[in-house]
Amino acid sequence: MADRGRRSRRKRSEYGGRPNELGSLLADLRTAKGLSLRQVEEATGKAVSNAYLSQLENGKIQKPSPNVLHSLSGIYAVPYEALMERAGYLLPLEGSMGGRKRRLAAFAIDDLTAEEEEELLKYLAFLRSRNASS
Repeated sequence: MADRGRRSRRKRSEYGGRPNELGSLLADLRTAKGLSLRQVEEATGKAVSNAYLSQLENGKIQKPSPNVLHSLSGIYAVPYEALMERAGYLLPLEGSMGGRKRRLAAFAIDDLTAEEEEELLKYLAFLRSRNASS
């Protein structure tokens, strides 16, 4: 009986050798919002079940559908395109940010990894370049 409990509490990294970047990001976003898996399920109108989200966060599901990512982007208040890029549907932007490393206050997440912060800065640069060409 105790063995079953241990199996259900595996760390994200135990499923695939290395942590799933999208899964880790989704778990961090959910935690930052103070939401449980069930609360996210309710907030998405049951479009994303708590079991499915758990599998995403733990790396068992590597490439969720764009519809799922769209639902989660609204709940977590993050750009849909950022989740699409992290899932591998969009190619990352090329080029460096010129060494500019700033925390993005709009996201209000204290525990961003350096890689996550860099991706957010790249996305911001993309948005600005799109707005400049309009």
